[in-house]
Amino acid sequence: MAMFHPTIRGIIAGCLAVMAAGQFVHASETGMSPDSCAVMLQESAGSYATDDVCTGDTLSDESRCAAIAHPEWGADYYRENWVKQLFANGFRINDPGMNYPKFMRFCLKVYNWGDRTFNSYDPDYVVGTGKNWKLYLNSHNWVQTYAMFFPENLNVRMFSDVYSDLGPSINFMAVGLSYTFNANELFHHPVAQRRNFDWNFTCALFTLRYSRQSTSGGVTIMRFGKYNNGHHISQDFNDVRQKSTTIDGYYFFNHRHYSHAAAYCYSKYQLKSSGTLICGFNYERQDVHIDFSSLPEEMLEFVPDGRMNYKFNYADYNVIIGYGYNCVLHPRRWLFNITALPALGYKHLFRESSDGRKDMFSTNIKVLFSFVYNHKALFSSLTGRFDGGLYLGDAYTFFNSNMSLSLTVGARF
Repeated sequence: MAMFHPTIRGIIAGCLAVMAAGQFVHASETGMSPDSCAVMLQESAGSYATDDVCTGDTLSDESRCAAIAHPEWGADYYRENWVKQLFANGFRINDPGMNYPKFMRFCLKVYNWGDRTFNSYDPDYVVGTGKNWKLYLNSHNWVQTYAMFFPENLNVRMFSDVYSDLGPSINFMAVGLSYTFNANELFHHPVAQRRNFDWNFTCALFTLRYSRQSTSGGVTIMRFGKYNNGHHISQDFNDVRQKSTTIDGYYFFNHRHYSHAAAYCYSKYQLKSSGTLICGFNYERQDVHIDFSSLPEEMLEFVPDGRMNYKFNYADYNVIIGYGYNCVLHPRRWLFNITALPALGYKHLFRESSDGRKDMFSTNIKVLFSFVYNHKALFSSLTGRFDGGLYLGDAYTFFNSNMSLSLTVGARF
């Protein structure tokens, strides 16, 4: 089922969850064969007059067959328990035999309108999977980097520990439920404190993403100015604190031929290679604090610029102009995507920032890739993401990034 707005999907899925009770009985569960069921339907053709059903509603053959097998339930049972019919037909919400009440019919019409408007593709290039459910296991691994560049070829480079999260997810259309384990703790390799939340929504026309992260400590200094003659080192460092909030939204111009969901949501199949121009917006809120004063004494004399504390507290307002390309490999089970999204705009600095300015030019870069394999109902993928931001100070340049790599294995049903 194509993806659409989560609010509309939420209304439908929420109604299903609240009103579902019991289990619909198939004709096969009564011990009847399809032929005997057909005979019973013919014999009972006059049993359900038109005034026994609401205007615009009809009972499916399966429902009437089960009603014949259990006459004590009657036609009203199936008309009033339409949710049970959904379980019986595999959640095919557009089954013409469904006996929806008026409000749910209205919700379905709104959903179908939105699906046609926002999620239509050229079937020669993109098709749906034909499945509403996805169950998968995801291993998400990410690392943060910090780099400071000073005059005279002096620089400081730092890498965080690798943060690993592992957990299962189940999705019905655009509604999902996930549970994530801290894999570092699970395998007895604890790292620094961190929190990570990521939400995204994708349809044919556009995608939206909201991300929030915070980390404290767990950093290794790889290079520190002239210390060790400017060569590689490995020094544990815990006085780095970082908080970030990101909001992205971008539009796919060639949305009839290109499917971002095929590469990153596994809800579509890309049949032919295609690319698209991408435009949108980006909001970044960064708060990074670095304190070098806790380093060993022999390193303190090599602190570039002689400053011990650096604070980068700012908000970016950017325009995204990029390009994405889906490459379909033969056989068509394989799909490779590469997407580059440079962003330019305005950086607003808050008072506690080290430079003491309010306005600055903003430039960020985002790069995504995905390698997907599909085999019937099964799928697997390797996806990566790079988010980098540049801070152009008066006496130095600061660049921080977030890099992630995820492995996903799952099935559609």
